[in-house]
Order: sequence, then structure tokens, then C-alpha cells
Amino acid sequence: MEMLLWVLGVLLLLFSSLDVWYFLRAAVTVTRAWFQKPVWDVLGEQSVSGRVLLHDIDLGHMNNARYLRECDFARFSLYSRNGVFKACRALRATMVVGATTIRLRRALCLGEAFELRTRIVVWDEKAFYLEQRFVSCRDGLVAAVMLCKQNVMRSSPDKILQFLCKRKVECPDYPEDLQHWISFISASSQALRAQSGLEDKTGAQEDKDK
Repeated sequence: MEMLLWVLGVLLLLFSSLDVWYFLRAAVTVTRAWFQKPVWDVLGEQSVSGRVLLHDIDLGHMNNARYLRECDFARFSLYSRNGVFKACRALRATMVVGATTIRLRRALCLGEAFELRTRIVVWDEKAFYLEQRFVSCRDGLVAAVMLCKQNVMRSSPDKILQFLCKRKVECPDYPEDLQHWISFISASSQALRAQSGLEDKTGAQEDKDK
């Protein structure tokens, strides 16, 4: 009985302090990807299947936050199958999300099946840019599309691709919509840096006045 109470206490602590289901599903996603057929084309599209379940919904359709969560797992699967995670380990690199934007075109409703199609579109010296599409299995409509900037730390996309392909890989042309989004990110960064500089100067002046 004491052991059971101890185990329940540990589980309660874990579930109250961590998003346990997220980490469990991430581990399952990566493990399952190891046993699936590799994606030899690093820039190739990968599709994973999903279905809207009870814990995904609010007011009968998929919660907005769930789209981003599903995209996380789809990227984990893609990077495991196309070798990007392997290259990162070899190069001692890490990747973090630098920006995302999502356009919701039609709600995915309870019980509706969908495919989440993920691909690397382009890259620059610091980041990969991915597109992820939620395609309804009911009518083939693209219900949502997300763009993701995946920053590479302590390495670069070029080095990762050269490690995988054993040659330099030419970056494809940037789609027009992606160019606009990257311009927005750049403009936003410049504006925030400027605001930060103004705030620092204002704070310094206030301290001087005191």
C-alpha cells in the first residue's frame, strides 16, 4: 500500500508539473520513425495521419493550439526519417523554432481524419523554412497551412545538408508567400530591437536624472 501511494504521489507530481503526454508522444513518434522507411530525399514531403479526438477539441472542432502541437510531432517524425536529427547529433547542433504562422481555412471537426504533410521548402545561413499542411481526408481540402522557421544553433542548414548528401545542395527558389513572411519577420525583429534600444536609453536617462 505504501509503495502504491508513493507511485501515485510521483505520478501526481509529474503530471502536475510537466506536460507528460507531450513528452511521451514525442518519444513514441521518434521511436516509431526509426522503424519506418527512411526518407532519402531530404527535401521530400512526408505525410502523417491523424484524427480529431475528444482531447483535441473545443466547441466541437480542433482547438487552435492543437494545430501547432500536431506540427511539432510531424516535424519530429520528418527529422528522424530524413536524417536531420542524426546530422544534428553528429555536428553537435540543436534546432529551435524561431517563428511560426498558421492560416486556418476550415475547422477540423470531431472524428475527422486528416493528413499532415510536412516538407522543407528553403533555407538560409541560419534556418530551415518548412511548410506544414493539414489536408482533410473527407474532401481533400487544405484545412490549415503553417509556415515554420527552424533555427539551427551551433551549425548551419548548409552543413547539415552537406553531411547528409555528401555534397553542396542548392537552395530552391523562395516562394512569393514565404518571401513576404520572411520580410515580416525581419521587419518585426528590427522594430523590436529599435524599441529595446529606446527603452534602454530611456531607462539610462531616468537613472541619470535620479
